[in-house]
Amino acid sequence: MSKRMPLVPALVVAAATLLGGIGNAFAVVKTMAGPPDTVVLQPSPLPGYQKAMTSCTSCHSAEYMQYQPPTAPRKYWDAMVHRMKTVFKAPIDDADMPAIVDYLTKTYGAERPK
Repeated sequence: MSKRMPLVPALVVAAATLLGGIGNAFAVVKTMAGPPDTVVLQPSPLPGYQKAMTSCTSCHSAEYMQYQPPTAPRKYWDAMVHRMKTVFKAPIDDADMPAIVDYLTKTYGAERPK
């Protein structure tokens, strides 16, 4: 009677050993630290300000808003907020979207005070 290990368990042990060794080589955690963000959202009493602070700047710098056309109408900002949520999977609650659009339009867009 042979004391050899059956073929399937032997292959599982061999694969686990091999992958364990290789897997450890790829298990290095990498981090990235960008430069400090010196631009902040323009403070506002509008409810969308706090929501934008939470939702928008969790993914990108507040500087992004400054690069948008200053004459951008509400429709533009609405499309941008929807795009960030649907295309880029931004963590924006549907209920918060109108307030964020209102803040962006009135602070960075066509409805800002002149």
